[in-house]
Amino acid sequence: MSEPIQTEVHRIAAAPARTASYEADPAEVRRVLLLYSGGLDTSVMLKWIADEYGAEVVCLTVNLGQPGEDYDAVRDKALRIGAIDTHVVDAREEFAEQYIKPAIKANALYGGGYPLFTALGRPLIAKLAVEYARRTGCDTIAHGCTGKGNDQVRIETTIATLGPELKVIAPVRSWQMGREEEIAYAREHGIPVKGGTEVAPYSIDDNLWGRSSEGRWIEDLSHAPEDDVFQLVTRPELAPDEAELVELEFEAGVPVALNGERLGLVELLERVAEIGCKHGVGIVDHIEDRIVGLKVRDIYEVPAAAIVLPAHQELEHLVGTIHQNQFKTGLDQKWGYLVYAGLWWEPLRSDIDAYQDRVNEQVTGKIGLKLYKGSVRVVTRESPNAVYDATLASFAESGGLFSQTASPGFIELWSLQSRMAHQLRERDES
Repeated sequence: MSEPIQTEVHRIAAAPARTASYEADPAEVRRVLLLYSGGLDTSVMLKWIADEYGAEVVCLTVNLGQPGEDYDAVRDKALRIGAIDTHVVDAREEFAEQYIKPAIKANALYGGGYPLFTALGRPLIAKLAVEYARRTGCDTIAHGCTGKGNDQVRIETTIATLGPELKVIAPVRSWQMGREEEIAYAREHGIPVKGGTEVAPYSIDDNLWGRSSEGRWIEDLSHAPEDDVFQLVTRPELAPDEAELVELEFEAGVPVALNGERLGLVELLERVAEIGCKHGVGIVDHIEDRIVGLKVRDIYEVPAAAIVLPAHQELEHLVGTIHQNQFKTGLDQKWGYLVYAGLWWEPLRSDIDAYQDRVNEQVTGKIGLKLYKGSVRVVTRESPNAVYDATLASFAESGGLFSQTASPGFIELWSLQSRMAHQLRERDES
């Protein structure tokens, strides 16, 4: 069985023509920085690159808060397969401070449905790849993205922007090995296959801010979610029968305390996610418009984001004027699209950040939320900067800064053009 695989791999390695200036010329590849997860794809890729390109391979693994990873085992596996060096980088703090924090300020959703998290992690991973490629003398960066996804765009855009002297190879786009061929290749070369081979696993991506699952029955739109896909969030029907109240405190748009306890951002997000998971919060079954033209279905588990983002948005609405809030909604949508589309380094994104930072200077206060069997509901609000006065809003009192007797004149002027236009249309239709 191995011979046809080897023949196909050799044929593919020599055949593809470069279509972009940053793609590697096989004859010029000497040392490759491989973004390595320890899974089947990147493990096969490590051996394949070393053999097909005759290149040295340095592995880079980035910790963005993926649960349950044994990074010592990942490092050892890479060295056993043939990497000349490996690096594991704990980037959780940088991810939280430089990527999740602005996403919170931008209420970052895509398609009106799910909080961005994979799209936030990829530019950081690729930035670190450029740094470590330069540090270790690599001329090329390799990744395991397919030609059907968004991540290839996010990673390669970052490399081409930050490391224009570096080249890129993406073996999965060209080698056309399916899972069974990859398993056979792994067996032939003594590469351990994690999790067995009987059933193809879900395609998983996760970090501190969320988790996505693709593949298997998820691609069948008529198929309701199966229980085994939920590895983080408790299914709502199994969540506690008693609701739980949580309070998030924000300073300048950033969550700083949970239930009165001040925490660093990473720990706060981990604690919030744990509570959300317990109550079945953050399950999103979503049809996504990818930037490569495909519609796909993904199952997301985003417990921390499903709590933090509604709390932030509610506080933002409380302290902002109607004009600020209406304007910011459009900016949030644009920010989310730029990040989703792999344009983290687009100047417009950082320009919008400047406005987000400015408007969030007032977003300080506390929001109370009730969690119950998958739902999140804001129940209390408090801010020293609230554009709200209970005496003005009350129906029990009159006078003060709000004069009810001024309302008729306001209504007459407010509706003037609309009334005139309506009368003209009636005249023309009669």
